Amino acid sequence: MSVLDELRELGCDIDGGLKRLNNNEALYTRLLGSFVKTIKAHAVQPDFDASDCTEAIEHTHAIKGTAGNLSITPIYEGYTEIVNQLRAGQPEDARQRLKEVLPVQEQIIQCIEKHMA
Repeated sequence: MSVLDELRELGCDIDGGLKRLNNNEALYTRLLGSFVKTIKAHAVQPDFDASDCTEAIEHTHAIKGTAGNLSITPIYEGYTEIVNQLRAGQPEDARQRLKEVLPVQEQIIQCIEKHMA
């Protein structure tokens, strides 16, 4: 099974992402590697500083944007909620949602890395 098929099974809108790239699968696949790098560079952990969420907002926004561009739907939707909660001054809600998103994010990253190796 290809990386695209596996990502579809994980709830990603691969066809939407491909459409943004004129159905260029090679480019999309390369961008998946960049997506993994973005996740790792901007990792947000549930123990973020609730008294100053500026950095957490910046990192979640970066991940949300990259996930949205590639239609990695489960991550995009999760991080959209987290960004909104942080901006609304609800760090505990954001922390809880992050704890729900991280296992799904890990599955998606493992899927991509497995096929990139």
